[in-house]
Amino acid sequence: MSNTSSYEKNNPDNLKHNGITIDSEFLTQEPITIPSNGSAVSIDETGSGSKWQDFKDSFKRVKPIEVDPNLSEAEKVAIITAQTPLKHHLKNRHLQMIAIGGAIGTGLLVGSGTALRTGGPASLLIGWGSTGTMIYAMVMALGELAVIFPISGGFTTYATRFIDESFGYANNFNYMLQWLVTLPLEIVSASITVNFWGTDPKYRDGFVALFWLAIVIINMFGVKGYGEAEFVFSFIKVITIVGFIILGIILNCGGGPTGGYIGGKYWHDPGAFAGDTPGAKFKGVCSVFVTAAFSFAGSELVGLAASESVEPRKSVPKAAKQVFWRITLFYILSLLMIGLLVPYNDKSLIGASSVDAAASPFVIAIKTHGIKGLPSVVNVVILIAVLSVGNSAIYACSRTMVALAEQRFLPEIFSYVDRKGRPLVGIAVTSAFGLIAFVAASKKEGEVFNWLLALSGLSSLFTWGGICICHIRFRKALAAQGRGLDELSFKSPTGVWGSYWGLFMVIIMFIAQFYVALFPVGDSPSAEGFFEAYLSFPLVMVMYIGHKIYKRNWKLFIPAEKMDIDTGRREVDLDLLKQEIAEEKAIMATKPRWYRIWNFWC
Repeated sequence: MSNTSSYEKNNPDNLKHNGITIDSEFLTQEPITIPSNGSAVSIDETGSGSKWQDFKDSFKRVKPIEVDPNLSEAEKVAIITAQTPLKHHLKNRHLQMIAIGGAIGTGLLVGSGTALRTGGPASLLIGWGSTGTMIYAMVMALGELAVIFPISGGFTTYATRFIDESFGYANNFNYMLQWLVTLPLEIVSASITVNFWGTDPKYRDGFVALFWLAIVIINMFGVKGYGEAEFVFSFIKVITIVGFIILGIILNCGGGPTGGYIGGKYWHDPGAFAGDTPGAKFKGVCSVFVTAAFSFAGSELVGLAASESVEPRKSVPKAAKQVFWRITLFYILSLLMIGLLVPYNDKSLIGASSVDAAASPFVIAIKTHGIKGLPSVVNVVILIAVLSVGNSAIYACSRTMVALAEQRFLPEIFSYVDRKGRPLVGIAVTSAFGLIAFVAASKKEGEVFNWLLALSGLSSLFTWGGICICHIRFRKALAAQGRGLDELSFKSPTGVWGSYWGLFMVIIMFIAQFYVALFPVGDSPSAEGFFEAYLSFPLVMVMYIGHKIYKRNWKLFIPAEKMDIDTGRREVDLDLLKQEIAEEKAIMATKPRWYRIWNFWC
């Protein structure tokens, strides 16, 4: 079998490096070198000698590849995003831990308390379980795309290429705003969390400064710093959740200091669902759907990190598969324990918010059953979870800014990436926005952050729905262009129907959020409350329609037969790739059944 693809045969002058093929005619005559990470650097950008000089030079910009100005805008963007100057330093263990523990944050550790109060224990399992099926299908679809196209911006670039430029503009800007707002919110949350130990409020600004500085320093170490920090943070969170599940089983069976078998007592009294009427119970379930969706925010980061992983073909599928275990083990089991140990009418849950660690059902469950010391441990984990989200905020926002600049949605300066692979301008802008956290000392703190959060409150739903549509459109393009699934090194286990299910669930969550925003649980309807919960939807619509009017782009989708499904592929030699896939399948067929099952799920 030939190891040369038809594309290469017809284009003998192509440059090929690291799985990326670029037509030589696209490049200028300026001499460039292509380092091992696939970025393009001028020859005069090599190291100078002394460590101090190399340190100063490391902040200099990597000169991007210049492309033929006569190409279309879509072709230019495809080539630029394919040749990302970001470093490939994320190893398999980093992606694994980011996938397993990356989304374990205050949404689960604290926000689940609000969900328990408004929905009841049965609603917790229904809301998180149903949302979990959507997340699983979405991440599998994302894994398929990320393995093929580990390009700058990941799924933020896919939307522009596979759906429509206007959709990509609106969706990606909203995603950037989500993380831009998240950083100061999480820093403030961390400073409030410290109050658990009776810290004087006058020290709030000091803790804000400390946490802000720590997060910025971590990200200044580049993707390696982010990866190592998330590895440690996620490991601690995973150990804590596993430990809580074991402790929960013991307490439920009567093994705690206060003794007494609990079983399903609280499912009968006060009940499985919160509310006195069927309508109230239904509204409670809808509210849990909303909270569950927000708690899964960050699940898509695996796809964003794929462009900076050492070997995305092997590491991304394994990381994507971990989502099943995260949903099953860490969310469903831990929330089952919460529902068994804490009644939904517990007074400690009243007034629970995403920053009130004392209202964490995990803390309440431990304190109620007479265990001393452990509540402080859980609070430390909550603090770590908050800092972890803040760390992810700078990483995700800075990379999204680079991708937006490369797609011509932001000024070109935002695509600045230095020789260490750090998007310095993106990090600087995101970090500067984080200084808003000093408003924590203001009496208007709550009002300010409520409206900041409203700007991007639904961005995760837009992102997840966009990923599902991208996968559906990609599969349609393969069929329209006479290509088959045999050229995919990783295929989503849920297939294209999984993406349709994910899209359906996203629509259901939009409807649930609209219903809860219009008729809030335990409160009267108000215009202010509605827009605080649903402001991002009209904002995205305005950006989408505004871009179409400005660009005079009246098409809904890029035609499947014209879609670019080759630029940026890690493996462009399709004949060789198919041969490797066939060999891997043959080897797997010789393995024992238990090994094949394990490999499918893990």
